[in-house]
Parts: sequence; C-alpha cells; structure tokens
Amino acid sequence: MPCDLILALDVPTREAAAPILRQLRSQLRWVKIGLQMFTTYGPNYVREVASMGFHVFLDLKLHDIPNTVGKAVDSLGPLPIRMLTLHTAGGAEMMRAALAAQQKTNPQLLLLGVTVLTSMDTAGLHEIGVNSAAEDQVARLGQLAADSGLRGLVCSPLEVALLRRSLPADLQLVTPGIRPFSETAPSDDQKRVMSPAAAARAGSSFIVVGRPILQAADPAAAARDILADLASA
Repeated sequence: MPCDLILALDVPTREAAAPILRQLRSQLRWVKIGLQMFTTYGPNYVREVASMGFHVFLDLKLHDIPNTVGKAVDSLGPLPIRMLTLHTAGGAEMMRAALAAQQKTNPQLLLLGVTVLTSMDTAGLHEIGVNSAAEDQVARLGQLAADSGLRGLVCSPLEVALLRRSLPADLQLVTPGIRPFSETAPSDDQKRVMSPAAAARAGSSFIVVGRPILQAADPAAAARDILADLASA
C-alpha cells in the first residue's frame, strides 16, 4: 500500500497558512489541523481548509472520561474531517465511547489512537511512572486500541515495523517524527525520527511533515521532494 503525505499546518495564523495552502493545493491532498489553529479559529477554519479541496486530519488528541470524549466526537463528527485523534492511554472504555459516537455521526471518519508522543522517549516515560521502554508501551497501547476497535494509530516511525508484525494488516499507521532526508538531520523537539522513504519501507500508511515544508524557501518544492522520496520507497 503506498504511503501518503500529510502537511502539519503548525503555523500561528490563518494569514500565515494561506499562501502555503495555495502553493500546495496541487501537490498534496492531506492537511493536519492541530490544537493551535483549532483553538484560535475553531470549526469554521476546518470548513475553510476542506473547501480548498484538502482532506482534513483534525489532531486534537482527545483524552478524558468516556462520556466526555464520546460527546466531543458527537460534536466534531459533522465537520468535514477524515481523521481525528484520541489518546489510547484513556483506556478501552474511552475508545469504545469515541467509536460509538463516530459510527453515529460520521461513519467515514477514521479515529486514530495516539500511542506514545514522538517528543517522548523511554526516559520521558519513566518520568511519568511508565517503567516500560517506549517501543513496549507503543506495542501495549497499540494492541489495546486494536482490541477496542480502532482502525488506525499514530506512532513513531521507529515502531511501525513492530506494529506491522503484531496488529491487523489493514490498520492505518500515521507517523509524525519525519525528517527529510537523513535520520541525522535536526529533529527539533522530536526524539524518535526517520526519513520519509525509510518510514514508507517500514510500513507507514501516512507520514506527517510540518517544519521541513513550512520553513522551506519553496514549500511546494519541499513537498515534491518528499513525495519523490516516498515514491522511491
């Protein structure tokens, strides 16, 4: 299955985003809207980006009691979104509540379970009382999510091969922590990173890229280079 590119629209304002989106309309299909843009501009901005022809991945990482998460999915489901994130650490009951709401409000919406944030490593997990290695925690939470009925996960590209060996083959794996084109390139606040082609070869369904495109002198050219790297895999 080919791996696709998602732009992480991590910019401070819609004015900053507008020229980038115009440049990239012919280059890619997917845009991720996260907490920064959603809390500033709300649901109407999701509609605006979708109206430009992009598939919207809404990355809110829902994590609360089951009833609250279910009601949040009820509220978000009517939006023109194709993917929505929640934390697998919220547990099976929470994930099942989210799935029940998703099936009722937006049957085509793919709920993605976030395993371990790519900004964390094993030492960071130990700081919060999780005494497992990062890959073991990802495997544990990934299995819990699959058993709860989720059809997609967010994980580091470093754990993709592990999950592909143990989880259903049709599970969608979305991987941030992508740094073109060398695994020795600056990783900013990401700690578990990989190049686009390596992530695709490992079995990623989608890669998420932000700053390497957003901060490029020519964002469209940067996106083309990443897509070419994916195609080479």
